[in-house]
Amino acid sequence: MTRPGEADIEPVLNGPGALRIHHVHGDPRPALDQVLRDHLRRRLLGAEQTDPEFAAGTAAQTAAFTLEGGKRLRSSLAWWGWRAGGGPVSGPVAHHALVACASLELLQTCALVHDDVMDGSATRRGAPCVHRRHEDEHRENAWSGEARRYGESLAVLVGDLALAWADDMLAEALPGVPRPEAGRAVWREIRTEMIAGQYLDVRGQARGSRSESLALRIDRLKTASYTVERPLHLGAAMAGAPPAVAEALRSYGRDVGVAFQLADDLAGAYGDSGSTGKPVGDDLLEGKTTLLLALGTRLARESGDTAGLDLLERVGAGADPAEAAAVLEGLGARERVAEHCRGLAARGVSHLDGIDLPEPVRDVLAGLAARLGEAA
Repeated sequence: MTRPGEADIEPVLNGPGALRIHHVHGDPRPALDQVLRDHLRRRLLGAEQTDPEFAAGTAAQTAAFTLEGGKRLRSSLAWWGWRAGGGPVSGPVAHHALVACASLELLQTCALVHDDVMDGSATRRGAPCVHRRHEDEHRENAWSGEARRYGESLAVLVGDLALAWADDMLAEALPGVPRPEAGRAVWREIRTEMIAGQYLDVRGQARGSRSESLALRIDRLKTASYTVERPLHLGAAMAGAPPAVAEALRSYGRDVGVAFQLADDLAGAYGDSGSTGKPVGDDLLEGKTTLLLALGTRLARESGDTAGLDLLERVGAGADPAEAAAVLEGLGARERVAEHCRGLAARGVSHLDGIDLPEPVRDVLAGLAARLGEAA
């Protein structure tokens, strides 16, 4: 049987070699993909020297997961932060900035693969999660030991390798940007905040928390920080942005980043798996500490809806996710979360008022906020 990821090594290893980006026209995603693919190609070549089986397995799967799917949101926002800080769009300095921005995609791989293990998720991006693919490999080969433990162990290694490669990628790029130490300081914060948010998420779920303040704290650290705020901050810091510009971008990112998570929570409860790439109701099934659930629990208690309160208190402990979603909607929690999402998106854009930003940057950030408001 072919190991998961084994067949994915060839397109990367045999693809085009390093090509310096001389100018980024508009949408940075094609250029980000190019520098990311080149970095992964070199990492896979190094992995083959270490051990061919490791290269064809864990290393290839790390590269494939990073390159396939994903919207390049975080790396794109880092690039727009770079532009907001006055960073150039062409020449060697711009190339180094692109490489630094693209390193966020490997950080995202680490976060997603590990998150899926901790959540016990079945699918990601419409396909089996990394740990599930390895569980299946173990069972189909009738290997010794526990299939679940094997799958989770190899998925942890994929996430660890992605984090190591992300650090490598950033370290290679930072010497070529105007403010490398400022960029490195932001990178330290991104990693710590991401892990802190995940810690609070796991603890909150285990304790059955229905705290609205904790839910928003998790959203702020686990999602807003490394999805919107810190990517923008990273790009701006590397470019040497004025303090007022950096703070405006961070304020925008805090609000819009939380709105991003609230919209994702609503899609997870009321959307469709074809759009989300994951089964609808997963967060309710697991009893995640979300604002939707916490707010709904409070509304049920305040309204005296004992049947609804009983059901919501059993979320994560056997309650049917579809029934819970219906109760939350009936209590008005769905609409209140949507209103909060729209309010945060609008407030995020207001932080940019009076700040001198290149027109493409302002348009992109306003557009992202508007889409989140519409999605809610």
